[in-house]
Formats: sequence, structure tokens, C-alpha cells
Amino acid sequence: MTERKPAGVSFETWVDRQVREAEQRGDFAGLPGLGKPIPGLERPYDAEWWIKAKMQREGLSVLPPSLALRKAAEDARHEALRARSESEVRRILEEMNETIRAALARPPEGPPLNLKPFDADAVVEEWRAGRQRS
Repeated sequence: MTERKPAGVSFETWVDRQVREAEQRGDFAGLPGLGKPIPGLERPYDAEWWIKAKMQREGLSVLPPSLALRKAAEDARHEALRARSESEVRRILEEMNETIRAALARPPEGPPLNLKPFDADAVVEEWRAGRQRS
């Protein structure tokens, strides 16, 4: 399809010929999704559909820095509660607390941070209680 449209041939005729020749060569045979409905046709039009689809395929998300930090703090707390030892719980919390303290000193963009450093002793007690139930 790198050839140029010849002079005197309508664009539609030229495109139709290109498609017909590609079909005859089998260029469209075996493409992914063959015979399946096009996903998302029932949804309203979204001009940024391709960006959102790419981000979903790549496992990416774009959150304001303050929300990303809140999510990281939540993940760190869950990770600490699943840790194997008390020293690991404290290490995870201290790393997250350093990040939170830095953000409190210079608040990131986005919604209010609404975070404070973790009380390591309280989380360790929660971790111990969870281990005793197991």
C-alpha cells in the first residue's frame, strides 16, 4: 500500500482496488478477532478510547501524586500486616513513613494528602493479633 494514487483515478476506486487486492492475497485472513464483535461498540464514543485501552493493556494508571501516595501507603500497610517478622513490619513502615514525611514537608499536587506517618507500634500490635488468630 505504499504506491501513490494514480492521476485520473478517483480516491474511492483506488482504495477499493487496494482492499480487493489485499483480500485476494489473503492479507486479512487470520487476523485477531476475526468473526468476533468489535469490543466496546455498545459504549458511547470516547475520543480518548485508544489511550485508555493502551493504559489498561500496559497496566498503567495516572493518579495525582497525592492520591498515588495514599494508595502506596495503603499498600504498604497491607504488606506490613502480611510480613513474616516484626523487623520486616517495621522496615516496611519506616520506608513508607520517610516517603510520607517528605510529602508532608512539600505537599504534592492534587487533592489534600490527608496522611500522617504510621504508628509502627500500633501496626505491629495489629500484626501480632493477626498472627495469633492464624
